[in-house]
Amino acid sequence: MGRLFGTDGVRGVANQELTPELAFQLGRAGAHVLVGKRGAAAGNGRIIVGRDTRVSGEMLEAALVAGITSTGVQAELVGVVPTPGVAYLIRNLKAAAGAMISASHNPVADNGIKFFDAEGYKLTDEVEDEIESYLQSEEVARPVGLEVGRVLRREKADNEYIKFLVTTAGRSFAGTTVVLDCAFGATYRVAPRVFTELGANVISLHDQEDGSRINVRCGSTYPAILQEAVVRQGAQIGFAYDGDGDRVIAVDEKGEVVNGDEIMGICGLQLMADGRLPHNTIAVTVYSNLGLIESFQEAGGQVVITENGDRKVLAAMREKGLVLGGEQSGHVIFLEHNSTGDGILTSLQLMTAFLRAGQPLSVLKKKIRKFPQVLENVRVEQKEGWEENKRIQEVIAKYRQLLGSNGRIFVRASGTEPLIRVMVEGPDREVLQTIGQEIARVIAAELK
Repeated sequence: MGRLFGTDGVRGVANQELTPELAFQLGRAGAHVLVGKRGAAAGNGRIIVGRDTRVSGEMLEAALVAGITSTGVQAELVGVVPTPGVAYLIRNLKAAAGAMISASHNPVADNGIKFFDAEGYKLTDEVEDEIESYLQSEEVARPVGLEVGRVLRREKADNEYIKFLVTTAGRSFAGTTVVLDCAFGATYRVAPRVFTELGANVISLHDQEDGSRINVRCGSTYPAILQEAVVRQGAQIGFAYDGDGDRVIAVDEKGEVVNGDEIMGICGLQLMADGRLPHNTIAVTVYSNLGLIESFQEAGGQVVITENGDRKVLAAMREKGLVLGGEQSGHVIFLEHNSTGDGILTSLQLMTAFLRAGQPLSVLKKKIRKFPQVLENVRVEQKEGWEENKRIQEVIAKYRQLLGSNGRIFVRASGTEPLIRVMVEGPDREVLQTIGQEIARVIAAELK
């Protein structure tokens, strides 16, 4: 059996791979490692538990909470709230840890569980491995009587998160029209209220608590409806969130997508101009566009490049004292405000930067160069072993040699889905498409 934790917690088809039994075990092991082993007396530690709108969320919440409380730890339920809201509430409520039940941008049938420490940071691989080691352990406490953990419910916890978000904007949004796509997910209540309180004229889409439609032809992975709405409504800007609200994709006034790289570039250049970007440096992953890196360097900035994943970005940011970093997907971290990627917070920072610049978003976007990229997602039966497959490595090496210094090829296994992802970048889109399709064909044939 491979490692249970992926790049963003434990994910799978709810009630099939991510079963209530597994959720219960994760609750017990997580409470033991994050609270019990860290010196909190039984019953005194609290774990904040949030979820998105998925149909399976309540089922997994019940199982996870049963596991937590069976160790003598309190579970404080905050209901439907964005993932970064859980990270904020952990710190604000001085809890011992937190857990979020969500599969982010994944399909409706999927769900996931990820943990946060007392500072609201996602766990390191080492701590996740420790939790995994206790899943079947008899060492985890089973208190009885008055020592059993209790379930607390904090009504309207998102109000506290909303107040926090409003304070990060730094200015009024009065006079602007903003379209928000909430993806029928965890931002459905929070995002429209935040922008309304800041004075914007808000047009919200997919803003209902409907887990049967979360991420279905909407949200950050499907911005087409938002693009059309921004143009039709004459809005200055639009934002599309994913199911748990930790990422965002923007749309400019012309209906064109502004991705995470461009958001980081625009915000980073503004922070640098204001003297508020430590070391004039941002952190990005290997999947960020070469154009962002070149554009930022030409403006006098520096770019730290990490392995894929927001946790790798965050680790580099904390190590080097940076405040801005993220992924092209729209998972952007503003570390002076929150400890994880925060879609609503990111949209507020982009709004502030674009209003300060006094230029349309479409103009600001052009300051960030963009090389063509082609992404192929290859669905496979078995992800393991692809790196040792001779034919796969030969075809990758062949095309890397062909591109030379004029492009890049990255191949990796998805941490959350049965996919091998192939990204090819360079100056000629047609050539990239040919290369991407050929590598994908070989992968599909070898891993069928």
